[in-house]
Amino acid sequence: MKLERLMTITILLLNRKRVQAQELADQLEVSLRTIYRDLDSLGQAGIPIVSYTGMEGGYEIMDSFRLDRQLLSFDELTVLSTALRGLESTKAYERSNMDLLLGKVGAMVAKAEQGKAGGGDRIHIDFTPWRNNNEDQIRYDSIHQAVKDRKLIRFNYTSRAGDEQAREVEPMALVLKNYAWYLHGFCRLRGDYRIFKLTRIRALDVQADTFIRRAESLAQLNDRWRAPENKETEGRIPTVLQFNASAAVSVMDHFDEKEIERLPDGQLIVRTTCSSERWLIRMVLHYLTDVIVLEPAYIAARVRQTALDIARRYGAVDKE
Repeated sequence: MKLERLMTITILLLNRKRVQAQELADQLEVSLRTIYRDLDSLGQAGIPIVSYTGMEGGYEIMDSFRLDRQLLSFDELTVLSTALRGLESTKAYERSNMDLLLGKVGAMVAKAEQGKAGGGDRIHIDFTPWRNNNEDQIRYDSIHQAVKDRKLIRFNYTSRAGDEQAREVEPMALVLKNYAWYLHGFCRLRGDYRIFKLTRIRALDVQADTFIRRAESLAQLNDRWRAPENKETEGRIPTVLQFNASAAVSVMDHFDEKEIERLPDGQLIVRTTCSSERWLIRMVLHYLTDVIVLEPAYIAARVRQTALDIARRYGAVDKE
């Protein structure tokens, strides 16, 4: 316990201009006498702690002192700190542990550089989704604990096709990808590894039964997730779309610049490939009247038929 206190005191002093003894005692939940002994121990260990008296008094470490950061440069530490603060926004790590981790990174920057770090901080990373509610956090926390404790979980899962099915899964790891959390797990229904998007999980039930963790590493599970390079274009649909100028911002957000051709009147031609007919039709309908399918012709026909079917549901198409 004393070693942990000494480390915490050192990290606090390295990240703060000046700290009062009473504040240290309150934060570490020990007596002032214990704090004075700890400060004395740090001084004897060679850490240059200076004390100041008066109303603004307290303890601080000399500006010239810093922990040996060896392989990490100042710029690398700044990038690491920024990335950690982005991870902090996901609540994937307990706040108290994250504060200590950020403190350790900050402690490797000399006080003379800390002002430079603050002045150069122009990047903010926020992984939290637009939809971020308490239910999502409870689901994440429950699955995270099940991964750590090797507890079986049962839930209802909705596939991309909209089918819901009961699953029993050995949870292996959580992955943050494209601003959304996914679960790597061994599905006992399928008899194989599967990836589950957390927002599609319902009726989650963590079982009392435990399981023996399988041999696959997280790297191997991620490799399973990635499409093989030689299949990246296999089965994809070559598509040509024409967008109105009013859809330009959305087009820029969703397509690569090399796929976009800008016409003199402001319209845009997009040449791309799509993974499935269902996805392509839904994407086109998302743009309402701002897009028309030029190729392939059979997709244009299906979009037209889908629009007619929608109109009939609202009674807007006269019977022929």
